[in-house]
Amino acid sequence: MTPPVNPATRIGHVHLKVADLERAIAFYSGVLGFEVQQRYGRGAAFLSAGGYHHHIGLNTWESAGGTPPPPGHTGLYHTAILYPDRASLADAVARVLRAGVPLDGAADHGVSEAVYLRDPDGNGVELYRDRAPEDWPRDDDGALAMGNWPLDVAALVNEAASATGPEGTETA
Repeated sequence: MTPPVNPATRIGHVHLKVADLERAIAFYSGVLGFEVQQRYGRGAAFLSAGGYHHHIGLNTWESAGGTPPPPGHTGLYHTAILYPDRASLADAVARVLRAGVPLDGAADHGVSEAVYLRDPDGNGVELYRDRAPEDWPRDDDGALAMGNWPLDVAALVNEAASATGPEGTETA
C-alpha cells in the first residue's frame, strides 16, 4: 500500500483556460475580489488573495475565443474557494448576487457550507467555508457523515448585510 501524502500538502492554485482574459479578470477580480498580481503579456494573468504569488491563473494561450466543453465530457468539475469564516463566505456570496451572477445551488454538507455558480467561461466555482473538525457530523461508529442538506442563502447574505454599512464598510 502506498503511504499517504504528507498531511501539510495543499493545492496551491488553479490555472484556467479562458476565452476572454479581460472578462475572466472582471469576474475573479471585479466580482470575487482577487487581486491581479501579474499579467503575462496579453494572454495571461495571475490573481491572489493577500498578496500570494497566485491562487488563480488565467490564460488564453490555447483557448482565446473558445467555448466551454459540452455537457457529458471530462474536465474540471469546479474550483473550490475556501473562505476563512462564515462572514467572509457571506460577503463573497453577496458580491456575486450584486453582480447578477446566478447561483447553480447551495448546500450544507455538515463539514462545510457551500454555494455553487459558474464563471463567465462556464467553469464551476464553489465558494465555501469549513466548520471546525470537532463540529463535523459523525455516525454511531465515529465515521464522517457528510450530507447534502439545504443552505439558507438569504440568511447567509443577510449576515453579510448586517455586518457592513450601506457602502459595504464594516460597522462598529
